Amino acid sequence: MQIRLYQVDAFADRLFQGNPAAVCPLETWLEDDVLRSIAAENNLSETAFFVPEEGGRYQLRWFTPVDEVDLCGHATLATAHVLLRYMEPSKPAARFRTRSGELEVRRDGERLEMDFPSLPLGPCEPPAWLGEALGVEPAEVLASSDYVAILDSAAAVRDLEPDLVALAGLDRRGIAVTAATSEDPAVDFVSRFFAPALGVPEDPVTGSAHCELAPLWAERLGRTSLTARQLSKRGGTVRCEVRGDRVRLSGRAVLYLEGVIRV
Repeated sequence: MQIRLYQVDAFADRLFQGNPAAVCPLETWLEDDVLRSIAAENNLSETAFFVPEEGGRYQLRWFTPVDEVDLCGHATLATAHVLLRYMEPSKPAARFRTRSGELEVRRDGERLEMDFPSLPLGPCEPPAWLGEALGVEPAEVLASSDYVAILDSAAAVRDLEPDLVALAGLDRRGIAVTAATSEDPAVDFVSRFFAPALGVPEDPVTGSAHCELAPLWAERLGRTSLTARQLSKRGGTVRCEVRGDRVRLSGRAVLYLEGVIRV
């Protein structure tokens, strides 16, 4: 069996930036063990698989090298880029059915805009050892699908050198570390994201985490349209707009390779 494979740099203005995702179009679903094995072999933070459904919609699933996840922003952006640029270039939007509900990605000039559910943060009791694992005591820790540690400055986020072995013991998907910033007038807040328990020590750009971060900073900064920068080694920019219980995330994507998997 041959399966097409695309690798796309998502939330990237040019190659070798943003977050690389593998995208595999399928005619029908393969066994989950095969999907997991492909994702492990690709060894990227996520591999997206999608299957066409009636009405021009697709079922979309995301796998890390370790397991399936409920929501992945950058791999959704990468999938929409493949669909709307190479497979169905006349379509204005791509619609997906996922474990997180219905998702839509629309063309927005040179960017693609994703409509995702908002993931509000609330108070939590973080592990007592979290500050030691991060190497800095957060000013505040909140939680939703992930822990979110708020630091005092962008520099503190950039300079973080966490204990990834310790963070693998978190009882949530991962942890986003974030701060508001005035270093760059074009950027409102910064972040980094770690999910070592899922085989993702540090994620280059994490779209789904911005479903948590955008509502947080929209409330604290007093505006609904924000620009975020993820301060990983590769780096990436995410435009965010909070609309009630939805978050619109937009960015660019660049195709890196196209090939064939033989299973």
